[in-house]
Amino acid sequence: MADYSKHKIEGLEGICVLYEHEQHARLAASEINSWCQALGAQAYLNIALISYQGQSVVHVTAAPVLHDLTPDYRTIHLSKTLGLDTINQPEHLDLEILLCLSRSPIAYCFPSIAELKAAVRVRHFAVDAARRTELAFNPDGFERPKECWTYVEGSGFLLNPGADMVEALIKTTQPEVSGQQLYTFSCGRAAEYIMLLSIAQELKLHNPELYAALQKQWQTRALLADDFNDAFIYEVGTLEKPLPMQFYVPGCRLWFRNPDSHSADVEGFEGSWVVYHGGGEFCNLWERTKPFTMIDKCLEIYHWRNGVFYDADGVLKMNEDIVRDKVAETKKSAVETNRIVAKMMRYRDVRGVYQEGGCIDASRDVVRWVCPNTSDLVLGT
Repeated sequence: MADYSKHKIEGLEGICVLYEHEQHARLAASEINSWCQALGAQAYLNIALISYQGQSVVHVTAAPVLHDLTPDYRTIHLSKTLGLDTINQPEHLDLEILLCLSRSPIAYCFPSIAELKAAVRVRHFAVDAARRTELAFNPDGFERPKECWTYVEGSGFLLNPGADMVEALIKTTQPEVSGQQLYTFSCGRAAEYIMLLSIAQELKLHNPELYAALQKQWQTRALLADDFNDAFIYEVGTLEKPLPMQFYVPGCRLWFRNPDSHSADVEGFEGSWVVYHGGGEFCNLWERTKPFTMIDKCLEIYHWRNGVFYDADGVLKMNEDIVRDKVAETKKSAVETNRIVAKMMRYRDVRGVYQEGGCIDASRDVVRWVCPNTSDLVLGT
């Protein structure tokens, strides 16, 4: 497993940018302050210089006003509280990302301002991609644009020679570009494609050498599942020290677990991978104009247990029409909605255990560093 210790400083919150020399840290603090002013974030943040294990750290944390707006780290309501329009005003999305990072109970660490700004851009790209993505659900889906990808047994869908990765990923996931055709995906693979697109867009703009290496990787072997995580992702939060249930940063990939053991045996319904849009909304990979709220996602996953049936061959399947009807019926009753949400808004049980856990994961996925000279992406496997 990869070593992510340099991404973490135990006992600190918010954002940490680390420098060997105090003079460099002071210059960085001034630059971060100017950036915060340009975004309209300065009133919500404290920017301080501290020392950590012989290094000078620019420490960006929530000011009292931001604490008051996000009690118990509830960043999920921050955008609406501030009246942000993150769809029509892109700088508002950057503001939400920066404020949520600064409110984190576990420090997000960076070796430079360039990496901090790149992290914000990658998250912005991920949100934009998630909002535009619409696919057809099929856990065994094998449909991709043939001009972009070729399937090779044991290697996955490989990028065709001459195809550009950013263009190929957009054409595959965004029906506005693909001519309205919906390609078949599982939610896990779809979320990987969204995150891969956000990384590829950043590399194409600001690290072309690594972008070329990324394309070469996908021309020889696609990195999927654990290989994908090892190459691009580290996790913040653990089951022993979980992140707060309503702490989310736009652009994070996360998993909602199905806590019902029976319906979790239906292929593709073990849980739900999503990308957080910000503003309290999570992507809907199958109907992009109807993103999920936390309540929506809790109700949907809860009612999977009511949509299970055996087909004529004795295979366990899911009737999603029944699930939709059950969700709509539940929403008519505030009492029943609150009951189910309270049941689901618990941390998930450990793998293989189905007892009293809910659907909430303890961790969030974070993209590793991507800038020239400091990137720690792992390719060439």
